[in-house]
Amino acid sequence: MKKTLQLLLLATAFFAFSASAKEKTIALEDNSSILGKWRLTAEAPAKHKAKTPLNITWEFKKGGMLNTKATDARNRTGSMNINVKYSIEDGAIKKQFKPGIEKYETCRVTDKDAKTMILHCKFLYYFMEKM
Repeated sequence: MKKTLQLLLLATAFFAFSASAKEKTIALEDNSSILGKWRLTAEAPAKHKAKTPLNITWEFKKGGMLNTKATDARNRTGSMNINVKYSIEDGAIKKQFKPGIEKYETCRVTDKDAKTMILHCKFLYYFMEKM
């Protein structure tokens, strides 16, 4: 019984350590590498889990404005066009959570090349393609 308890504690410590391990991120010095239009192709709760397709465009503008255009895939609500503030802080994107509310979420770049980017925000990963 004592040995089983020790193994259980060891396994718990191992999983707690691996869950808290930091994910590799790409630090942004400024917004120059993300400026322009990006198509959000999918979102997922984890990088390697099933992805939900999206039809959203984000345009990062020079003045710290992020324009979001989305179309409802089921044509219930039509389209949405909103602007929120964003900035680059500590190598991450801090974007306004909702327009008009000064609450921000942090999104870190986990993968990026000239044509694709993956952002990890608080609850979701966003898979993006440069337009």
